[in-house]
Amino acid sequence: MKPLIVANWKMNPSSQKEAEDIFEGIKNGISGTSAEVVVCPPFVFLAELKGLTLGAQNVYSEEKGAFTGEISGAMLKDLGVEYVLIGHSERRKYFNETDESVNKKIKKALESGLKVIFCIGETAQERNEGKKEEVLERQLKQGLKNIELAGVRHPLTSGCLTPASNIKDVNIAYEPVWAISSGDPYKTKELPTTEKVKEISFFIRNLLAKIYNQETAEKIRIIYGGSANSENAQGYLKDAGMQGLLVGGASLSAEEFIKIIKSAE
Repeated sequence: MKPLIVANWKMNPSSQKEAEDIFEGIKNGISGTSAEVVVCPPFVFLAELKGLTLGAQNVYSEEKGAFTGEISGAMLKDLGVEYVLIGHSERRKYFNETDESVNKKIKKALESGLKVIFCIGETAQERNEGKKEEVLERQLKQGLKNIELAGVRHPLTSGCLTPASNIKDVNIAYEPVWAISSGDPYKTKELPTTEKVKEISFFIRNLLAKIYNQETAEKIRIIYGGSANSENAQGYLKDAGMQGLLVGGASLSAEEFIKIIKSAE
């Protein structure tokens, strides 16, 4: 299974020219890489960026209709998008996304033929109150409700399952909310140690095995997000055993992002 390295540009950069420059810099610098690289720019840049796997930063839970400002999975597929971020902590915090709405988006994305990067993670308050595992378990179980693996029934539901929903197309991104930087990935107060990230990886894998089975759980990539950069990438990948990274601010520098990608090889 190839490591998955994802660039989340968030609401950056401010112009098409800047977006193209960063994108071309990344594309030219990773020829022959063994990692699977995905770039998630703002919606407005998707149609103009070619040559790397594209991901969207969001998708709506309906196929079409009177939903002003929203983007459907079918629209993304038509643009050549392959992946979509769902459940990012910023969407949960600023746009009031719930476990229920995240679940609806995941199902609709899978039905549209998109691969999902499903984000979960605890806040500083939840961690300090000793609720980290409780929060992660709730987010994981509710987010994956009614999603099956090619005919293997999800034990947490008794309803009908959508045939297109397939857990093999879901990647789990663990993002401790308290570790996410707001722009500069080098200016965070605290980052989880590789030992702690390794423990969380085992915890998530074991939860997936309980929800489905061990064989299925091993097919799902678990990646790390939260101020990932070229200085800590190798530790999270090699020592903590993560199968990829979701990179925020550091992905806006082609040079820095290339270093991160190469650390996965």
